[in-house]
Amino acid sequence: MPTKYWDDFKVGDKVVSQGITITDAHLVNWAGLTLDFYSLHMDEEHAKKTPFGTRIAHGPLIFAMAIGLAYIAGFYKDSIIAWLGLENMRIPRPTNIGDTIRVELEVKEKRETSKPERGIGVITYTVKNQRDEDVMTFDCLQLLHRRTG
Repeated sequence: MPTKYWDDFKVGDKVVSQGITITDAHLVNWAGLTLDFYSLHMDEEHAKKTPFGTRIAHGPLIFAMAIGLAYIAGFYKDSIIAWLGLENMRIPRPTNIGDTIRVELEVKEKRETSKPERGIGVITYTVKNQRDEDVMTFDCLQLLHRRTG
């Protein structure tokens, strides 16, 4: 039985995760795992010639780390049945090697489903760097266990 249910989430609830510093090892390991060896992430000499001036982290890497940071923060506990997708993803600025990111989670919306033992939660993820700048935002849709029904 879950220890946290859809019923326990309230619109406006917020949690902030711990931080993690992005290292070269993160980029290298992500590239090896996903086969995303794009020069902007892997080739410093190429990256120096871009508007960024240096290598930057893969967007999907930052997304995956945000999901992991939310899990570590205990936001969902064991309430998730299934991940339903993403909406409104934006990456307003790059994440550099050496940046420390954290994720701020906020319950944006709750929806009932046709099955009384399930509900949908829409959670806004805002990934911030050490300067408190947004580096990624998205809404994550989760199918959650319900206590009611």
